[in-house]
Amino acid sequence: MNVDDQLDAAMRQAAISELERRAAGRPLDADDLAAGFQFRDQRIPFVNPQRGIFKPRVMRYLLSIRTVFPRTGGRVWYDDQRRVHEQIHAGEELIDYAFMGSNPSAADNRWLKEAMEAQVPIIYFLGVAPGRYTAIFPTFIIGWSASELTAKIGFGVPLATRVSSAAIPPSPERRYALRLVSNRLHQATFREAVLAAYGGRCAISHLPERRLLDAAHIVADGDAMLGQPLVVNGLPLSKIHHAAFDANLIGIDPDYRIHVSDELFAMNDGPMLEQGIKAMRGKTMLMPERLLDRPDRDRLARRFEQFRAAN
Repeated sequence: MNVDDQLDAAMRQAAISELERRAAGRPLDADDLAAGFQFRDQRIPFVNPQRGIFKPRVMRYLLSIRTVFPRTGGRVWYDDQRRVHEQIHAGEELIDYAFMGSNPSAADNRWLKEAMEAQVPIIYFLGVAPGRYTAIFPTFIIGWSASELTAKIGFGVPLATRVSSAAIPPSPERRYALRLVSNRLHQATFREAVLAAYGGRCAISHLPERRLLDAAHIVADGDAMLGQPLVVNGLPLSKIHHAAFDANLIGIDPDYRIHVSDELFAMNDGPMLEQGIKAMRGKTMLMPERLLDRPDRDRLARRFEQFRAAN
């Protein structure tokens, strides 16, 4: 590896480390992407907000590509805005990524080809909701077609965020990495859809801080019949309420009333328990604005049976 390649790898490593610090298990927003990362006293952007393909001037190779999640009623500029989620969930090993414009010799599109030839791992910012992204790394450019104006991308398995020894992975590893990405995408889109339906508030405590909220399944996702990642099978819960819900210390009946187990209710341990949990007993959970987003009563009934059996 020559000096330029070493410098490029070091900058790529700094970008990944910063993304891991920022994400901490949650999707990234526009502010996260705009912040960029620091390397040797300079700030380097993660993306070009006006374009989907980005190579910083100080880096030798492409750093990132991006696919936005279209807003309802918004214009769809490229086919991959619609197709990439479908391809991932369908288990297609290689995903289509459209060129910028119709000139394969344009700089953006050449960067894709150069990254393919150099087998450089890049960051893929994949939209999971309007203005929100999950960062997939390592992603590789594996195909490039001037006639089809399309690149093919594949995923690798993260290895402690090391980038210096990365290379295009073999097919079995790409298939395994794709399953990991598919699972992650499912959870990210589920969480974003559930939190959006409730205005980013906990359904029990009304806590408005998205970073402290999870999307809890009413019926566990292992249930093939009712466990799908749908808004009607989800509840936005703070992490403590999510843990209590999963442990059947809190339950919600089909009439949307909140129940607290007698065991938990009998405890005396300060304002968090008194005001944050015990005071919720008998109240009605926060409801989403749209009727079609309301929790499914049948799913609530099944889950409430588990709460009653445990208590």
